[in-house]
Amino acid sequence: MAKKKYRFSIFNDTTHEEIFAFRANGMLSILTIVLAVVFLITSVTLLISFTSLRELIPGYPSAQSRQDMIQNAIKIDSLQNEINVWRLQLANIQRIATGQVPLHIDSLLNLRGKTDSSGIFREEYSRDDSLLRATVLREEQFNLSNRDNRIEQIEGLHFFPPLKGIVTEEYNPGINHPYLDIAAPENSVVSAILDGTVIFAGWDDASGYIIQLQHDNNLVSVYKHNSKLLMNVRDKVSAGAPIALVGNTGTLSSAPHLHFELWHKGEPIDPAQYINF
Repeated sequence: MAKKKYRFSIFNDTTHEEIFAFRANGMLSILTIVLAVVFLITSVTLLISFTSLRELIPGYPSAQSRQDMIQNAIKIDSLQNEINVWRLQLANIQRIATGQVPLHIDSLLNLRGKTDSSGIFREEYSRDDSLLRATVLREEQFNLSNRDNRIEQIEGLHFFPPLKGIVTEEYNPGINHPYLDIAAPENSVVSAILDGTVIFAGWDDASGYIIQLQHDNNLVSVYKHNSKLLMNVRDKVSAGAPIALVGNTGTLSSAPHLHFELWHKGEPIDPAQYINF
């Protein structure tokens, strides 16, 4: 039995001249049509997937819309973190006022669906809170807290003098001078008053070379107007270790001296009450 053959032709309507002709049997015709459909679908899919034409599809977000959504998500994350920290601070103020131990920032990560005695934390806090987690990791990296050996007072601690010199201007917060100025020969060694970690070491136009140390017991010591810094951020230092050299740097300095500050729980205190200069 002879196979049926088909011919597809295109003619000029005026001259009846055959312009194009395609001949095939039944199976080849079906295969040709299937391949053409597959090619057409593949071409359209690739064109939409890898070109900007996909943005013409109704409901598909544009590149600007996607960028705006990402920025909004970041802002929401940051705002939620700020709210979490404010609530922690408010809870700590209430706990301190009632004689309770303040909460550590790690508490925010453990308060998912719980409340504390102050009733402040009533919402669920996510363990995937990226910015808060970064804050906690940074604190742990600098070893700013030691919850096993925490001492609430500083009386009785042995402070190493930062510099042997002459106190030219004493601590006087009444005249906006909550620190000491200690005169000494230029390039004299400045020492750490306690074991600690360097949390800042850099330059300021007004104060020259500055170095700051974080110690246990919520203590921070600040050393300004140095001629040279001997330590970098994150360095661990021991009491009495050299950390800088006395200088005359910064616009607020008129002679070689050390500007020394001592802070306890975020408040300046008189170093002369604890250190013999």
